[in-house]
Amino acid sequence: MHIISKNEEDTFNAGVMLAKRLSPGAVVALYGDLGAGKTVFVRGLAKGLGLKARVSSPTFTIVNEYSGDTPLFHFDMYRLNGSDELFEIGWEDYLLRGGICAVEWSENVDDAFYDDTIRVRINKLSDNERSIDIDMGEVQGQ
Repeated sequence: MHIISKNEEDTFNAGVMLAKRLSPGAVVALYGDLGAGKTVFVRGLAKGLGLKARVSSPTFTIVNEYSGDTPLFHFDMYRLNGSDELFEIGWEDYLLRGGICAVEWSENVDDAFYDDTIRVRINKLSDNERSIDIDMGEVQGQ
């Protein structure tokens, strides 16, 4: 799926739209440069999951947890040096908890993901416009 976002609201709405297609246990790997809109997209995921929490980047905490019927586990891998560190913080436990795992800076831990991981690539086209490519993974289909 390919989306051209004209502004933050479009990026947010792309997250809302994807959330409605997710099943508990899904992993959403986000890729994109600093300021591309990854956290805005995750805010949309939270809204689409019906969560009322204020979503912020977990850069310094590594993971933020948001409770709901389907919880959202929001990871930021910017400060990690590889997937070994991800497993040390309990990655496999999060996968078993039945929530949605949204992972920013996924390129730092790409080898930790399975074939059914949903990959979202956000690229800056201009100050406001973004290209958002969503690959639903092998098992999820497109």
